[in-house]
Amino acid sequence: MSELTNESLQELVQGFKNGTWPGSNWKHAHHLMLAACYILDHEDALQRLRANIPLYNLSQGGQNTPDSGYHETLTVFWYEIVRDFIQALPAGLPRVEIVRLVVDEFAPQRDLFRRYYDFDVVKSREARAVWIPPSRAVPDTVPPQPEPAKSTAPA
Repeated sequence: MSELTNESLQELVQGFKNGTWPGSNWKHAHHLMLAACYILDHEDALQRLRANIPLYNLSQGGQNTPDSGYHETLTVFWYEIVRDFIQALPAGLPRVEIVRLVVDEFAPQRDLFRRYYDFDVVKSREARAVWIPPSRAVPDTVPPQPEPAKSTAPA
């Protein structure tokens, strides 16, 4: 991954929004960067993610079906994890530093959600379509709580 700058973050956000960010460069770290930017920039970050992820998938030739594409439970899970992490950081940190801290903390933990669920949440059609709260508590962490909203994913 190249060095994080305000410009590189803006390029990611714009490329995601207009569908030009290359799918081959849409890795877990980029998901985290985007989520952090949305959380920092928008009060309605979760709603924007719910609306824009399916559109991005389509722009890259993907589909949003019961078995692929947008995943409501993972979107809400990661949104909550990143939001809570950002809220716990000291006030006044520069945007780029906040995003870097998010990536440093969670890029190596791509499968963190597996600690919260006692079933294969990735393969679950129900979890893809609607938010399913964590089924197990994890010591020293607070399981994410859902924000009420209807999924934009296809049923």
